[in-house]
Amino acid sequence: MKTVVLGTSGASVSAMGLGAMFMGTRTERALSLELLDRYLAAGGTFIDTANIYAAWVSGFRGGESEELLGDWMRQRRNRSQLFLATKVGFGYPGVERGLKAVQIEAECEKSLKRLGVDTIDLYYAHVDDRTTSQEESLAALQRLVRAGKVRFAGASNFLAWRLAEAEALAHRQGWGGYCCIQQRYTYLRPHPGASFDPQIAANDDLLDYYRTRSVTLLAYSPLLGGAYTRSDRSVPEQYRGPDSEARLARLAKIARELGATANQIVLAWMLRSNPAVIPVMAASSVPQLTENLGALDIELTTEQLAELDGR
Repeated sequence: MKTVVLGTSGASVSAMGLGAMFMGTRTERALSLELLDRYLAAGGTFIDTANIYAAWVSGFRGGESEELLGDWMRQRRNRSQLFLATKVGFGYPGVERGLKAVQIEAECEKSLKRLGVDTIDLYYAHVDDRTTSQEESLAALQRLVRAGKVRFAGASNFLAWRLAEAEALAHRQGWGGYCCIQQRYTYLRPHPGASFDPQIAANDDLLDYYRTRSVTLLAYSPLLGGAYTRSDRSVPEQYRGPDSEARLARLAKIARELGATANQIVLAWMLRSNPAVIPVMAASSVPQLTENLGALDIELTTEQLAELDGR
């Protein structure tokens, strides 16, 4: 699998990440392990999880995804082959939402234990905490880096101006700061004023920020839960309108031309963006994973990219 440099970290990571949100909960254990094995066999190494996954699924408490990944790494003895990302900030049973230093450091210890690792490669501030100073949060992340418990820090669900504020603070203090931003992002564009609270979608300001900085954009929910290809999944209301209708028509046209699925074209469009976007894709079956990985082999021409962008 092709690799790209992750923002200011200098680390090379897989061009397509595998999201483990429902592994060990909605996606049963045996299938979760098979999906992980197949992703690794395809050359993928960048696996994304969080401490809260998946507390909102009935019967679960959070932390199950990290625990399953920990079991898988112990069984396969493959930790050295992986670039592992997890997150802190959202609340789950017994843990308040926030990025206070004590929360960041306590949750890091729990994640390390559940994953069974000494170091987390990428540790995200999963949600912007406006009640805690960025200096307190970044200082806590920096202590984890100095202690060897975290290699790099990233941000998720932050607005561009808050990232710029964090960047300036990190520069003044001589800290590493946030090397990347993971945000809700897909081919369709949400209509003005659309809310995904508590998630934040990448808007024009954020896209401009990442293009003019050495900060990588990672896209979560890139396939809108199957809405591009499944008749039983509708496009979320926040995206509906004439702009999306036009973009869906262009997407379908390019997919027909290349004999690909709409999902594959969406992922290929991200991979061929300039600068590239890293899609964090998920799969609930082996055929879905195979389809998603097939996007790596699709070569979009300059003309097709321009058409998809409406130029």
